[in-house]
Amino acid sequence: MNPTDLGSNTAPAAADGERHAEAQAEPPFVLIEPLRRTAPLIFASPHSGRRYPPELLADARVSLISLRRSEDAYVDELFAGAAAHGASVLSGTIARAYVDLNRDPAELDPEMFDERPPPSPHTNSARVQAGLGAIPRISGDGQAIYRRKLSLSEADRRINAVHRPYHALLQNLVAETKELFGCAVLIDCHSMPNNARGAHAPDVVLGDRFGASCHPSVTALAEATLRRLGYRVARNTPFAGGHTTQTYGRPATSVHALQIEINRGLYVDERTLERTNGYARVRADMTRLAEALSAAALHKSLA
Repeated sequence: MNPTDLGSNTAPAAADGERHAEAQAEPPFVLIEPLRRTAPLIFASPHSGRRYPPELLADARVSLISLRRSEDAYVDELFAGAAAHGASVLSGTIARAYVDLNRDPAELDPEMFDERPPPSPHTNSARVQAGLGAIPRISGDGQAIYRRKLSLSEADRRINAVHRPYHALLQNLVAETKELFGCAVLIDCHSMPNNARGAHAPDVVLGDRFGASCHPSVTALAEATLRRLGYRVARNTPFAGGHTTQTYGRPATSVHALQIEINRGLYVDERTLERTNGYARVRADMTRLAEALSAAALHKSLA
């Protein structure tokens, strides 16, 4: 990994405008397009970003490794091979600790800011209460991130610079895919901590919001493929899907969204966040999953 991806916690503090300009210097996403679109598939990884803006590092009271434990480490790499099978692959590049792309932008924790956010039912969501709103209050290992309260204008800047461009592109991808194939299948890609893994704990959790966000045939095909590859698979417990599946999954209009959570213990050392020997196998298997979904001619059965 290029160290510049992670920012620097020794950089001098800058004025808000200068910090914001740095955060916007590059697009907040990477899009990999196939040479030819042959499948109605979009793989999205909102939490794999490894760019840490200097303003976040300057305000953080925790170490960089603590911030990085919020990442879905290397999930963008695990699914990059899907482009070879006719799918689009979209990845966020800015750290989840800075702004969470799998949250409603109104999911703001009132306790984090020096003035109250606008009234919204989203401010009382379970995710906000857990410290994991659109601007996270805690890091992946449960520590409070900030030395001080933030301003609402800072939250707005982050959302406008990172969250809105990512979702604008994702919305366009979904619309273009549906126009091209008559349907769109969004696979929202994540990883989950290894701490609850036991003899019968799942390696992968598929979330379709209990059938509300995705046609059951897609979920069944993904599950069968993963089981054939040797993974223990669960559905909707403990992860049924988040903001992305809830927002985009509309089976009645031929737009389907399925969340996939991979146990990090299969491919990464959660203490150091270094790839382990299991990484190559998981990456190859996620490419095989994309191949199976692509080969299923989903546009014929879901359009």
